[in-house]
Amino acid sequence: MSAPAPAMFSPRASAMAANLGLRLGRPNQDVFADTLLELARADRRVRVVTSDSRGSAKLVRFAQELPGQIVEVGVAEQNLVGVAAGLASAGKRVFAVSPACFLTTRALEQIKNDVAYSDHPVCLVGISAGVSYGALGSTHHALHDLAALRAIPNLAILVPADNAETAAAVRWALSATHPVYLRFGKAPQYDLGAAGKPEDMGWARKLRDGTDVCFVATGEAVIHALLAAGQLSESGLTARVLSLPMVRPLDVDAVRRAGRECRAVVTVEEHSVHGGLGEACAAVLMQAGVSVPFRVVGIPDEDTVTGSQADIFRHYGLSMEGLAATARHMLRLP
Repeated sequence: MSAPAPAMFSPRASAMAANLGLRLGRPNQDVFADTLLELARADRRVRVVTSDSRGSAKLVRFAQELPGQIVEVGVAEQNLVGVAAGLASAGKRVFAVSPACFLTTRALEQIKNDVAYSDHPVCLVGISAGVSYGALGSTHHALHDLAALRAIPNLAILVPADNAETAAAVRWALSATHPVYLRFGKAPQYDLGAAGKPEDMGWARKLRDGTDVCFVATGEAVIHALLAAGQLSESGLTARVLSLPMVRPLDVDAVRRAGRECRAVVTVEEHSVHGGLGEACAAVLMQAGVSVPFRVVGIPDEDTVTGSQADIFRHYGLSMEGLAATARHMLRLP
């Protein structure tokens, strides 16, 4: 019998979450599935297309309750996207669900042409994203998806941080008139506070204010930035924390303000340091003429180390402790 996977949060990080009054919620994928089922009950146009992934996407109950609103194509991601585009062209509200690592590589041409170029309002859902698959290794990690999809015109990209952002993002995607990519992981997430209305998805959520450093984060990395801000406060430093659930289009005003009002900016993402949130924010600041110490924290240009999601986060400095140390280093503090 294998040993259980390490906890995502160290004992000190868990204690900090308790001090901040945070409650551990559910995996975002679970909230996605429940929200989608609720919407599909009320709107018979909703269709789900899966590629042998209803179990991992928590869609078994959806299939049992609404068998006429789900299509299973098997392990065939290109067909998945093609079928989804066809259904959308016939007026259905389609969610195409598959592991992010496969959806955004095997079916990239179909995403580009059948969905984005053809402007079909398909919601592409990448599950088990980032390094959620842990020790299955680089073949199963989705650390390229934001970079690849940001280069395709006419495609909104949402990466919710917690359960509230997830529910709002799914509702936003249902109402969207253009293609959308949603990205979810498997680990339970702390609830970070009310996410607002679905129409607020395009704006940064300021979870904490400060001027010494600003953490600009997205997805499941946001909680670690918030905990790092709490740790920094113990030594008298103030850290702003922005959650950006929409990576594209980006809330450029919030990023510019962070660069102008804070002594340093650190972007945090469960993605390659190339082509994701960090480089998007760097471009915003450079083109606005904002000069500030800046660091992209993510997965470096290498195949990831073998280990659980928690192991990988800690190894690459995505944990509370690692992010707090990065901030102190940028501020030239011990």
